[in-house]
Amino acid sequence: MKARVTANAAYAVADIDKRLYGSFLEHLGRAVYTGIYEPGHPQADAEGMRKDVIELVRALDTPICRYPGGNFVSAYNWEDGIGPKENRPRRLDLAWRTTEPNLVGIHEFADWAEKAGTEMMLAVNLGSRGLDEARAFVEYVNHPSGSYWSDLRAKNGRAQPWNCRLWCLGNEMDGPWQVGHKSAGEYGHLANETAKALRGLDPTVELVVCGSSHSNMPTYPQWEATVLEATYEQVDYISLHMYFENYEKNTAEYLALPAKLDRYIGTVAGIIDYVKAKTRSKRDVKISFDEWNVWYHQRKRDAERMRGWDWPEAPRLLEDIYNFEDVLQVGCIINTFIRRSDIVRIACIAQLVNVIAPIMTDPGGSAWRQTIYWPFMLASKHGRGTALQLAVEVPTYDAAAADKVLWLDITGVHNSNTGTLTFFAINRHGSETIEADVALERFAAKSIEHTIIRHDDLEACNTKDAPDNVSPVKGNGAALSGKGMTLSLPPHSYSMVRVTL
Repeated sequence: MKARVTANAAYAVADIDKRLYGSFLEHLGRAVYTGIYEPGHPQADAEGMRKDVIELVRALDTPICRYPGGNFVSAYNWEDGIGPKENRPRRLDLAWRTTEPNLVGIHEFADWAEKAGTEMMLAVNLGSRGLDEARAFVEYVNHPSGSYWSDLRAKNGRAQPWNCRLWCLGNEMDGPWQVGHKSAGEYGHLANETAKALRGLDPTVELVVCGSSHSNMPTYPQWEATVLEATYEQVDYISLHMYFENYEKNTAEYLALPAKLDRYIGTVAGIIDYVKAKTRSKRDVKISFDEWNVWYHQRKRDAERMRGWDWPEAPRLLEDIYNFEDVLQVGCIINTFIRRSDIVRIACIAQLVNVIAPIMTDPGGSAWRQTIYWPFMLASKHGRGTALQLAVEVPTYDAAAADKVLWLDITGVHNSNTGTLTFFAINRHGSETIEADVALERFAAKSIEHTIIRHDDLEACNTKDAPDNVSPVKGNGAALSGKGMTLSLPPHSYSMVRVTL
């Protein structure tokens, strides 16, 4: 299969916000307990945080981590997680039908985030609680001193504020499953009044208002229009979520789903423009795609399991074991965000450890990288700079998600600071190699290197006993040619091609 690609330095989409490679930790399953926090583990530090997990997170170079939820936040009392641990209450978490011991709260998470080299993206409870509790939380976290909540923070061992910049105004408030679910009008009013209060307390915060939980919601896209009309002058981002499934085991259909993601982003971008025009605003609101991942391997089974259990603490829940096919999907999802980086400024893979996550742990044992760790890491480390608008000519196929899906999914990122041009390419075809001629216009290439992830078995996984079964290796499918380069991309493969300028 032949393809032609043109990359021109003058044709840029946007400078990529590094927070496009964000992550997420929720008090759900073993994400926190025996995930990042396990006192007594051979790798635990003095605060009980697993150093082996911290090393794997640092290697991802993920700039932000959203916390503490997720569905969990909509019935969460943040005050339960402060003060001496022996005095903290045990609570029943309605979102996941589990018991929350509150051994990790804002102090512990903030300390972990600093060790892991990431910044906090905090969420307030606008489900069971509201404006006043949100205001108190921000005051506790961000105010220097001399007030009730800031002085309490100092009393609890943290004199200096954390100065968290990024705050989510609730989570998935359009969802009937959410504790404190509201209509768009109810939520828009509450979010706007909360945003005003938080800005009054700290004008430097960036605020994320809830958009649709997914594009199949019956209230989508009217939800976005109603909420943004109520909040446009007070918020900076609208949140979107989407998860990807392959219950039918049809790889071509599965890998076409990012076309649906692209439409979702495009529709909401149009609503933002509409509301901006309607409100005569000069402000720009962007998209925070703060939950995304493959999620289907354990989803139905665990939904049934949850109905029958009796409030366990940190159970194994939603621990999807990812395969090589999911590497291709995650690569296509990230490529979609790169192509839409003018409007999608923040994105968070959900989640980071154990729960639908790139990192897995054994209680008392090892930690290892799942297959999807690798495309996320490669993009996070090398997908920073300016996203290019590529011209791509390649055969297409029709799928349920969209017609004319390109067999080759490719993006390009120019980093003028490092003098590199990086391409991320996924061959969606299962039996044909794609031979691509890539024109490099207004770029002077000096050298090239190829990294590839490929496996003959789409179901191949990484395990604690075979942690590198699916992992990147040096490829030989890229070469400079004249004023461009040639790529040979095997069937069902993920490639990163780095050009030194």
